[in-house]
Amino acid sequence: MRPILTLRQYSHDLIVHSHEHAQLVFGLSGALDFEVDGRGSQVVQQSFVVVPSGAHHACGSANGSRCLVLDVPGEQWVAQSLGDHAEPSRRLLDNAGRLPLDAGQSQLVSWLANSPVDDPLIAQQGAVLLLASLNNTRPEAVGGRRLPYAALNAHIDQYAAYPLQVADLARVAGLSSARLHARFMAECGQTPMDYIRSRRLHIAAGLLRSSALPIGEVASRVGYSSQSAFAAAVLREFGASPGKLRREAGDK
Repeated sequence: MRPILTLRQYSHDLIVHSHEHAQLVFGLSGALDFEVDGRGSQVVQQSFVVVPSGAHHACGSANGSRCLVLDVPGEQWVAQSLGDHAEPSRRLLDNAGRLPLDAGQSQLVSWLANSPVDDPLIAQQGAVLLLASLNNTRPEAVGGRRLPYAALNAHIDQYAAYPLQVADLARVAGLSSARLHARFMAECGQTPMDYIRSRRLHIAAGLLRSSALPIGEVASRVGYSSQSAFAAAVLREFGASPGKLRREAGDK
């Protein structure tokens, strides 16, 4: 029997498949480009994607993404495990979409991501709690016109070493700062500044893994004047110190 909850790392390697069970993919760090039945979205912190049973889907992350994945065991499991919550959960699992998480749901996802989800009891009870907590969440249709992520990413990459503000990205997107903030929250479930921070840290992770640059130089290239602040930010984002990321890359 496959695990119910798993922590997964996604890379630029594209995954294209379908499976005969529903799946929920919760963003923990980075940005995962996701397409379900030909409609695109992006999974980041405080958001998740619903993949209905049998839905053709593809995903990949240019700069790396870490996610918590819930593979729903099946209809019988939903009925037996969720009781009165079963019918709302079926409706949730039948509709492809990207959904935002509220503060309480985000805390539950974070707690599970830091728990031993390979323990069958924790995985079982955690999945039940998570699904039950989502029953009042309204899916957003996957697709539609999105923010110009390629242009925004190119701007962040070009000016990663310099102070960046929401107004800078708003100019690139052709929106007001307030409108950009609202769009980021709706599409990504995070603020523009959180998006900038995460992308900078993924640039840094790439430099740590692929170059011999001193850690202080890597920090400077992504806008950190303090090496200790940089190390703390990397640890929060990836669960590992800059030195450990470099050593792990050397071990491969």
